[in-house]
Amino acid sequence: MNRRTPAVLLAGILVAATAAMAIPVAPAPDRDGAADGIQAGWSHTSRWNGEVADIWWTVWGRCSPDFLGERLICDALEALTRAGRRTFESKTSTDLGLPLPGGWDLMTANNSPFIRSAHVETPLDLAAVLGFYRAALDDRGWTENEGAAIEPDRIVIGFTTADGPGSLRLTRRDGKTIADLSLRKRPVATAGFLPKPEQGRLMLGNNTDGAAVVTVNERTIRLAAHAGKNLANSDDAAAELPESQKLDLSPGKYKVTLTVDGSPARSREFEVAANETWGLLVETHGVMLPVHLY
Repeated sequence: MNRRTPAVLLAGILVAATAAMAIPVAPAPDRDGAADGIQAGWSHTSRWNGEVADIWWTVWGRCSPDFLGERLICDALEALTRAGRRTFESKTSTDLGLPLPGGWDLMTANNSPFIRSAHVETPLDLAAVLGFYRAALDDRGWTENEGAAIEPDRIVIGFTTADGPGSLRLTRRDGKTIADLSLRKRPVATAGFLPKPEQGRLMLGNNTDGAAVVTVNERTIRLAAHAGKNLANSDDAAAELPESQKLDLSPGKYKVTLTVDGSPARSREFEVAANETWGLLVETHGVMLPVHLY
């Protein structure tokens, strides 16, 4: 039996897609998205004392087909790029030094003098993501502490490691699993990143050329273009933020809504834990990037 090459398969799919181009399809939220391709960014900060801070972020887009032919093309392109995506995800995990489950739609990561962290949003179910992390972290010598909080849609586990305390928080929401993995390093942040005792800090920045409006519950913060775009680079940069862009919040879940010119408002739920600091950066296409800073 002759093996079909990817090019031959794609050619056949394109023929079928052309014939089906006029056939409308219903939206499929579990597979269709608002954008195609990948958006990615990286920043590197070096300080006089030799300390460095690296921030990574990646958003995988999805096709948004209106017709059956477009969906066939989307599926073909996805199949051709799947192997390349796995390679990219594996390299990102290696560079960061933390395990990352495959198939994520959004990822932010931080390696600073204070923390090594990764925020991942994936369509994988909660049990699959938990199983992945338990096996991967055990392989790295992380010891799971007693007293894990396990609920049907939320899991919080503490770890003991040779480099400092670790934490894994998993939440199931809106058809995806949100995973926050962090390793707290020995140095203590200064006032820039340091939240108030038993509270969480949320710092807001805008890395776009236009103004943005962020609403946290009922509190509205207006961000000029590029306001606070470097907040994640260092505690000094964070300390320079206006007080209006630094929110000290009681632990809990908050509704965060983003409005930018030319795009519909987007809302998401965001969890803040005690003694944590997060940056929330506005990126292009109305993307909000959560970065665990401390």
